Amino acid sequence: MLLDFLFILAGSVIYALSVNAFTSPNHIAPGGVTGLSTLINFVFGTPIGLMAFLINIPIILWAILEIGYKLVVKTMVTIVISSLLIDVFSYFIPAYQGDMLLVALFAGICEGVGLSLTFIRGATTGGTDMLARLLGRRLPHLSMGKLMLAIDGVIVVISAFVYGSIENAMYACIVIFVSTKLIDAILYGTDSGTGKLFFVMSPKVRSMGDRIIKELDRTVTYLDSHGGYTKEPGETMICAVRRFEVYQIQTIIREEDRDAFVIVGDAGEITGEGFRPVRSDDKPLKELLQGLKNRKQA
Repeated sequence: MLLDFLFILAGSVIYALSVNAFTSPNHIAPGGVTGLSTLINFVFGTPIGLMAFLINIPIILWAILEIGYKLVVKTMVTIVISSLLIDVFSYFIPAYQGDMLLVALFAGICEGVGLSLTFIRGATTGGTDMLARLLGRRLPHLSMGKLMLAIDGVIVVISAFVYGSIENAMYACIVIFVSTKLIDAILYGTDSGTGKLFFVMSPKVRSMGDRIIKELDRTVTYLDSHGGYTKEPGETMICAVRRFEVYQIQTIIREEDRDAFVIVGDAGEITGEGFRPVRSDDKPLKELLQGLKNRKQA
């Protein structure tokens, strides 16, 4: 828990720095609840952190009803800390108002690093990412990336009218692009189709799998196995995850069975729902999948 708090605190500090030193003083609203709060601050002069906190309240209440209180505790803590730091930093963090391209680039870097440190520990800053996750449950045919892009895009378009500047909206797009690419690089590595592969041997793999499916929206596979030493039948659970989800998976496994035998390996490429989509040029892979499907039906 202490390590979680330190990561969340560090991420919130860097994120608050991005808001107060780069985006807000230069009239850039790079999507999300913070971007919307920045627009409200420009029009009415309300504190950005306070508005972000108030806007997040209904989103968190929806999340508690939809996915449960335990799954949003870290996010609630992150929202409180980041909102407080944004307003506190506004009193003494100097604003950089030089070259706008540098503003956009460094804002994206700070935002990307700050959010990555938060995501690594299984938390979010609420807002767009939490809203996209909740909407994804109602609109399963749309990916979280598309939902987040749509929400952020609406706020960026609104910012062009509020600030009366198309250029500022363009700089907001640069911030979003840089931060997104940096988050992907930190959390997923240079290839978003890579990850980690878990092999878990335990009499409690079913309860582990149920939690992984419910809490992380990841699926698992159970294989019948036979212990070479014990000579007893059992089950092995296989689960492919992204790198930033490893900590959460390990926590679930140890909470269910501290004596579980766990093998974690690198997955050089993961293709399928939730990872890299099957491309139109992946003909051999499609033929293999279709062949397996036909064989199963036969």
